[in-house]
Amino acid sequence: MFDVFTKVISQADARGEYISGDKIDALNKMVAEGNKRIDTVNRITGSASEIVASAARDLFSEQPQLIAPGGNAYTNRRMAACLRDMEIILRYVTYAMFTGDVSVMDDRCLNGLRETYTALGVPGNSVATGVNKMKESAVAIANNRDGITQGDCSSLMSELGGYFDRAAAAVS
Repeated sequence: MFDVFTKVISQADARGEYISGDKIDALNKMVAEGNKRIDTVNRITGSASEIVASAARDLFSEQPQLIAPGGNAYTNRRMAACLRDMEIILRYVTYAMFTGDVSVMDDRCLNGLRETYTALGVPGNSVATGVNKMKESAVAIANNRDGITQGDCSSLMSELGGYFDRAAAAVS
């Protein structure tokens, strides 16, 4: 796993080139947005329990068969595993958001997750729905303008949404 700076340098070095002006501009933009990025991660991290609980409540109210006898989230043990997995996905989304790089999320969270869920009989579409519900909640919390670095955060919110979309696609 490389951070964005290391990745740019590594790629330029592999090609035996100087770092291009476009790459330097992109890195400058990332540095300039650093406080907004940190605010976003802090907001999500500080509200992680709320985000997961809200998404789970919404998911189970829309898909009550999951918590009915015989459902994939029936029994306390299965419910706890479901909530744990949602929290892990959310945590890796924050790692990707912090670094501006999805590789850590892909390598340590998403690779093989669909196959694992399939082997366990977990409905991937339900997991994807839960991830999308976390996305809605996390973007709303992160996009709240109170007490954060001011400025246009639309590209960061789009980036954040993209990480959730990638996670949802990986499990469905």
